[in-house]
Parts: sequence; C-alpha cells; structure tokens
Amino acid sequence: MAVLNVHERVFPARPEDVGALLDSLAGPDDQVWPGGQWPALHLDRGLAVGSHGGHGPVRYTVAAYVPGQWVRFEFSAPRGFHGFHEFTVHPARDGHAALRHTLSMRARGAARLTWPMMFRWTHDALIEDGLDGVERTLTGTVAHPARWSARVRFLRLIRRVASGSRQKPASPAE
Repeated sequence: MAVLNVHERVFPARPEDVGALLDSLAGPDDQVWPGGQWPALHLDRGLAVGSHGGHGPVRYTVAAYVPGQWVRFEFSAPRGFHGFHEFTVHPARDGHAALRHTLSMRARGAARLTWPMMFRWTHDALIEDGLDGVERTLTGTVAHPARWSARVRFLRLIRRVASGSRQKPASPAE
C-alpha cells in the first residue's frame, strides 16, 4: 500500500526564520516537535546525517539534512514502514514561508492495517500540533488551532491505559 501524507502551513515569516526553527528539531530547545502530550523526538547524535532515533514506536535515521531547509528521516520501525518522512522549508507568497511535512512510504504486512487504523490519525494530530507550536513561536498566537478528532482521543486513551499511566495528558480544545 502506497502512502503519501502531506501537511503544510504558511507563516508570516521569512524562510530563514522558519529554517532556524527547523534546525532546533530534536535539540534542547526544539521549536518544531510538539511536547508534553506526545512522545519526545530523540536522536542519538542530534540533527545530523546518520543520527538514529525516533519517537514512541517509530524509529528512523537522519538520511539527509540541509540546515535551514530540509531534513529527511528514513524509517527503520515499526515493521512494514518502508520509506521516509521529511520537513522542508519553502518560500511562499508575499515574503512568507511554508513549512511542509511529507510522509512517503510503502506499508507492508501488518502496517497495511496499523497505518490506516491507528498511526495515520495520531500522526496527523502530532504534525498539526507541531505546526501550531511553530505558528505560536513565530506570531505569538495560533489562528486556527488543531483539534483532536474523537478517534485520536480514543487512541490516546487506549495508549495511556495500556502504558498504565493514570495521569490525563493535556489535549487541544475538543
């Protein structure tokens, strides 16, 4: 099963400013990856080609990195995820900049079920929460905050129960 999943948001900022935020990914002052309610993004050698890491059950290697412009991660787990996800910065209209996240993979085996039933929904929510954070950092506010669907809230509840956590995580407006 071929999967192409793209999220993009245009910000009233220069590409260099958005690129500087991209360069903070997986660092101590990460301005892109959503915190708190999401598994942290860890890379064993920081944002550098060859660095290994991931978030939650998703594992990958930094396959390419052009500071301020582009980072690509190749999947190594979960089993059946064959492809990559990446962040790219693009010039947009009126001197603005776009931050795009693209996931492109072939789902094989059990991933042909787990991607559409579980991972897709939580992935979409995680990326939109991250874009909200970038917008908040650049503008001080979020014009249209992401909202978790009932499916995402249910999947997060199952994960919390399965992990034995009793603490209710913060969630976007429902």
